[in-house]
Amino acid sequence: MNILGIIPTRYASTRFPGKPLIMLDGKSMIQRVYEQAKKCTAITEVVVATDDERIFSHVQEFGGKVVMTASDHQSGTDRCAEVAASHPEYDVVINIQGDEPYIDPEQLSKVAACFTDETVQIATLIKKITRAEELFNPNAPKVIINKFAEAIYFSRSPIPHVRGEGQADWLYSYTYFKHIGVYAYRSDILQEITKLPVSSLEKAESLEQLRWIENGYRIKVAETELETVAIDTPDDLKKLNQK
Repeated sequence: MNILGIIPTRYASTRFPGKPLIMLDGKSMIQRVYEQAKKCTAITEVVVATDDERIFSHVQEFGGKVVMTASDHQSGTDRCAEVAASHPEYDVVINIQGDEPYIDPEQLSKVAACFTDETVQIATLIKKITRAEELFNPNAPKVIINKFAEAIYFSRSPIPHVRGEGQADWLYSYTYFKHIGVYAYRSDILQEITKLPVSSLEKAESLEQLRWIENGYRIKVAETELETVAIDTPDDLKKLNQK
């Protein structure tokens, strides 16, 4: 099975402009993501997809593979679809977040392994929630799954609601999972889902994966015990540097 790892990256982030080029211990964030992804033996090839000349040139400078994409993509998924469309030799595409400089290759291997089942269309990762801070944080999407290890729903709210219990006791009454935002798709499915119109659930929660579920696509989940460190804002960078 040929797997293409794509790191969709843009310069003009609303919350943190120029984020891919910030330096972390002597290397840029995008270089660290790229090098971590390359360590995953399940991935055949890794490429950065960007619409910015500065990022494009930087990736070339450190010896990485990079392609220029259109500037009007609404999401990283759309950017991945553009790249994948010109590489039909790949069976599966993994969308690797460009703001997780220390992503563990094991996580990428776990999501790739889901596709040993030929019926899997889309796959992602989940992690058990152990802290109330995460459970009630709207920036940490939660997910509920069925007995086939498929996502039923994603929400910024804590789901499910535990009736008859105070919120302080919810973690002791139910096993909650949060979503780890790495996606993988069969190449044909990736092309299909990027042609779907924005759905009502997606608008309500601002979570694109709800569009796929609402249109009948199945999302396989694999559980990880590894944490991810995403840098979304300058404050996140400051906290990381303080560790």
